[in-house]
Amino acid sequence: MTITDRIAARVRQIRTDRGQSLEALAEASEVSRSMISLIERGESSPTAVLLEKLATGLGVSLASLFDAPAAPADPVSRRATQVEWRDPGSGYRRRNVSPGSFPSPIQIVEVNFPPGARVAYETGARPGVTHQQVWVLQGAIEVTLGRERFDLAAGDCLAMILDRPIAYHNPTPKPARYAVVIVSSDRG
Repeated sequence: MTITDRIAARVRQIRTDRGQSLEALAEASEVSRSMISLIERGESSPTAVLLEKLATGLGVSLASLFDAPAAPADPVSRRATQVEWRDPGSGYRRRNVSPGSFPSPIQIVEVNFPPGARVAYETGARPGVTHQQVWVLQGAIEVTLGRERFDLAAGDCLAMILDRPIAYHNPTPKPARYAVVIVSSDRG
């Protein structure tokens, strides 16, 4: 199963499990019904921004869209099976480190962020309360949460509640790598 197929199956599974029509998801996510249909059929490789809108409309975290559909619960996430995805919009690569099928409110994601890359999630408030910490492992990034900007270098860690639009930017000529730890009420 390709990552596009996995995302397609997860979006479809979550939507149908919640009894949500394509029209209802389109309205909740501000993504067109036709685009959602393309994504659910695996005929479109959505950007991170589009996936964040869908996750918000579905009431789940972005990271949960990369979980294997209907996978048995396993408390171990082996490196060889961790899902990696490249955002076609910014070129950033994300890897879900946490066991996706294990019922836990905590998720860990590793991000490799290319020089000059920028990603902005404008969805604002998420369902429930979502806490996130960003720990810069290599390089430097700028994180803008609402109107606040944080310049982070290797070793810095930013704690936040995702209740406003958030943007990530690598203003340097070198790649950055950071870990994201997410605790949300939609997991577990």
